[in-house]
Amino acid sequence: MKTRITELLDIEYPIIEGGMAWVGTGTLAAAVSNAGGLGTIGSGSMTPEILKQHIDIVKSQTNKPFAVNIMLLNPYVEELIKLVLSEKVPVVIFGAGNPGKYIKKLKENGIKVMAVVASENLAIRLERNGVDAIIGEGMECGGHIGDVSTLVLISKLAKMLKVPLIAAGGIADSTTAAATFMLGAEGIQMGTRFIATPECEAHQTYKDLVVKSGIRDAVVTGSKIGHPARVIKTKFAKKIKELEMASPEEAEKMMVGSLRKAFIEGNKEEGSFMAGQSCGLIESIKPVKNIIIELNKGLEEKLEVK
Repeated sequence: MKTRITELLDIEYPIIEGGMAWVGTGTLAAAVSNAGGLGTIGSGSMTPEILKQHIDIVKSQTNKPFAVNIMLLNPYVEELIKLVLSEKVPVVIFGAGNPGKYIKKLKENGIKVMAVVASENLAIRLERNGVDAIIGEGMECGGHIGDVSTLVLISKLAKMLKVPLIAAGGIADSTTAAATFMLGAEGIQMGTRFIATPECEAHQTYKDLVVKSGIRDAVVTGSKIGHPARVIKTKFAKKIKELEMASPEEAEKMMVGSLRKAFIEGNKEEGSFMAGQSCGLIESIKPVKNIIIELNKGLEEKLEVK
């Protein structure tokens, strides 16, 4: 299936791995790229040294295109930009802000630039600044969220943008992917679905929680302290939701290091297991390649691609 996204990124299938902090390792990114999608290293709060290690892992495991997701809230953002330039990373995906001042430099060095948005205003601004594609991420997604659903956001962006549009948030199979294509998307981004894979290096408890969760088991924490994030419902998530009402400062302190505790330790008492509402659509752990091939086949059938 060919779209402007597959042509832009030089990938076989219009499927992109979401830039998940901790979960989006070099190993998982390489697996997605080798399967024909675009694997993404989720740099999150990584230092340049740690990101370099993951870039080296990807390059040692695949010769196909991959991306680095850079969160603009990262205090090392300037150093990360220098690193992706020196490493000639094929694609950079920005999140959590306006990357306008970096776009020209990256593109002059042959790097494709995409950005995750949750509103139409930022999307239009970034298109004017020369971004190659926009990822519209609805509030169904895991991790940090906006306040508009994927259905409404993609419908609106498709009518406004000239650059290719990628849909994210609530997508886990060919049916949800096809729905966003009908709205005007030319590619999809998935994060949560790739957690439930053998190639994901997350603790088994994390994967089991994704598989066992229902569509209402991904709740939002951090709203009262200005950092809303969707995570799987656990005792810790419930504690944070209660505490942020009474003592926002204490809740913020408790969340420090909680992603690491979830990813590495599978600690349900102190860990935040970021995941989207699509966890309720995921019923088993499957290899990355199987997920991508099955999704693309179903997408082509539903869209009647010849």
